[in-house]
Amino acid sequence: VQLQASGGGLVQAGGSLRLPCAASGRTFSIYRMGWFRQAPGKEREFVATISWSGGSTDYADSVKGRFIISRDNAKNTVYLQMNSLKPEDTAIYYCARKVGSSTYTVPSEYDYWGQGTLVTVSS
Repeated sequence: VQLQASGGGLVQAGGSLRLPCAASGRTFSIYRMGWFRQAPGKEREFVATISWSGGSTDYADSVKGRFIISRDNAKNTVYLQMNSLKPEDTAIYYCARKVGSSTYTVPSEYDYWGQGTLVTVSS
């Protein structure tokens, strides 16, 4: 399994970006997926998650109401739409596949990770 995140870049505060994460393999559609981010000098933190069907989503409080996670199982792709971006959203964003049975906010519950895409929000 390989995950390829893309779509990062430099954007002004208040702007938007859409991050796609393309997955290889035929079993993508049966797994919950998540997005995490890691800012310089900080630990990796949970951003958003989506169930295998797309019917259930959840977000970190810091992005709730601004970010939207979605997926297209026919394209083996999960997306993170980021709106109203703030300088504190600056980080490397990672997509990951969840396999554990514990809470989805914990990075150790995910087995495969994309390489990350850098998002920089200027003030």
